Amino acid sequence: MTLTALDRDTSSYATMRSPVGELLLTAGPAGLTGVYLDPPPLAAGRRLDEEGLSAAAGQLAGYFAGERTSFDLELAPSGTPFQLRVWQELRRVPYGSTVTYGEIAQRLGLPRAARAVGAANGQNPLSIVVPCHRVVGSGGSLVGYSGGLGRKRALLELEARRGA
Repeated sequence: MTLTALDRDTSSYATMRSPVGELLLTAGPAGLTGVYLDPPPLAAGRRLDEEGLSAAAGQLAGYFAGERTSFDLELAPSGTPFQLRVWQELRRVPYGSTVTYGEIAQRLGLPRAARAVGAANGQNPLSIVVPCHRVVGSGGSLVGYSGGLGRKRALLELEARRGA
């Protein structure tokens, strides 16, 4: 499934509880636009749509229960062409695995772009579904997670337990 650019039309939203805190799910006409660990304020005019976001919530619940290792959702994040490329590459990182920012840059054919990859990773609006938590520092250290390093560690530990 390819990520497509979409303007910031997140016409609907829902929230769900998870082991890493409350998640805000947002969607627009083309699909899921966000999964936020530390939700930004919602713009006026957004409507609660738990039913419309039930597939995303259900798949996330399955992930947290250790029953799901991938997601099958229509994704429509808003980002630059470079960000969309990085986020697409993140979706190729296998469950329970980690990669470095430099490895993602290499995969994109831009070996000197590790910092730019890190910046794009930090702007990922689809936490967990687009697994930015699987990207680590060059020495394997846990660095740079907008949801906080405790959450990153918890997500990686969840995947390690399931993969064992």
